[in-house]
Amino acid sequence: MSGSARYFHQDRLRVPDGAELYYQVQGDGLPGIVLCDGLGCDGFAWKYLSPYLARRHRVLRWHYRGHGSSTVPQDRSRIGMLYTCDDLRRMLDATGMERVVLFGHSMGVQVALEFHRRYAHRVSGLVLVCGSYGNPLDTFHDSTALKRAFPLIRRVVERYPAQSARLIHAMLRTELAVQLAISLEMNRERIARNDLAPYFDHLARMDPVVFVRTLDSMAEHNAWDHLPHVDVPTLVVAGGQDKFTPGWISEEMADRIPGAELELIPDGTHTAPLEAPGLVEARVERFLRERLNVRTGVASPEPLPPGSPPAAL
Repeated sequence: MSGSARYFHQDRLRVPDGAELYYQVQGDGLPGIVLCDGLGCDGFAWKYLSPYLARRHRVLRWHYRGHGSSTVPQDRSRIGMLYTCDDLRRMLDATGMERVVLFGHSMGVQVALEFHRRYAHRVSGLVLVCGSYGNPLDTFHDSTALKRAFPLIRRVVERYPAQSARLIHAMLRTELAVQLAISLEMNRERIARNDLAPYFDHLARMDPVVFVRTLDSMAEHNAWDHLPHVDVPTLVVAGGQDKFTPGWISEEMADRIPGAELELIPDGTHTAPLEAPGLVEARVERFLRERLNVRTGVASPEPLPPGSPPAAL
């Protein structure tokens, strides 16, 4: 297995309904790894973990429809979980990745679980980070307030898309928005402003109609019934202070998936991979070694100790 992360390729994959999906492949070595983002994200949560994994593995990062550098289909109603899973299957085919370890953060956890339900033969393992098995609006901040408010929010955005985009752009482009998010939702002592700012920059540029339609699909999706049928090694990573997807959801998920392991980061929030990169890297490394028999001998670089910065590429 090669330890080189020098291989890099990026491109767009045009799918049958007209959407062009951005992707990049970096590094080499088996098993291949796919990183699935959260809603409204274009990869910011993988800032440290992605280059770390690419030292030993071929790592695929990609953008959902209407996210990041990917476009929307000609029929803009074709947004949602099932289309996302079909897109991922086509992405694996296009990049020649037959079986992979699926990593999911936030909404990416639902994508990974649903993909396993539909294409189990393409999945060799799951790493589910700070996410839910489904219906996330039911548990956001341990409240149903957002679920009750969402239908009105969606109607407003769908009826006034241009005005909504201007308002969201103006709000999210401010330093106040970033600082409020850090103060209210993240661990201020652990996360750097520069790690969070790309998320707000992307969200400010995103089509709000795509956002609410994707969120609507998430809100209606539930993989609870599938959890007992997950038949691959699974690691669940949770933040003890996560308000978006409270830690008890991850505990339930780990209990219900046969043989799943749980790593709870007590002071971690929804951005735990950015707040405790060394801890997450070390735990993922151990999971891949012990559960998927990934060799980490002298042919590969030694793993960084917890807390170390990612390797320069």
